[in-house]
Amino acid sequence: MSIYTIGFTKKNAETFFGFLQSANVKTLIDVRLNNVSQLAGFAKRDDLKYFLRELCGAEYVHAPDLAPTKDILNAYKKGDMSWEIYEDKFLNLLSQRNVERIVKPELLDEGCLLCSEHEPHLCHRRLVVDYLNETTDLDLDVKHLY
Repeated sequence: MSIYTIGFTKKNAETFFGFLQSANVKTLIDVRLNNVSQLAGFAKRDDLKYFLRELCGAEYVHAPDLAPTKDILNAYKKGDMSWEIYEDKFLNLLSQRNVERIVKPELLDEGCLLCSEHEPHLCHRRLVVDYLNETTDLDLDVKHLY
């Protein structure tokens, strides 16, 4: 099953939506804790719903169960927590939430996980895909769009 990930930072709207169109993404799965931030620009929830429908023929879903808690995220962003500790805490959080039972395979197929980070290697969207590949038999083939 194909799945994509994308971050909106360091991209203008043309590049961002071009990536989604080229990949034929069916559903953008927003895994951000805050999807209406003033800093998000074109990536605010209501704007995304409109642009996705009009430009890509895609749907928008907010999936806060796939986001870190505010405490975990803030500690990492402030530098009070290393990436390794963040990763461990976030993976444990996914396990506690039983996301492998909550997330429907139809949602993931040709879906794209959205976060703010430009690259996936230090982003929780990559951890979500890794976790689902380890805890389910979905065999997600991931491609990071950046």
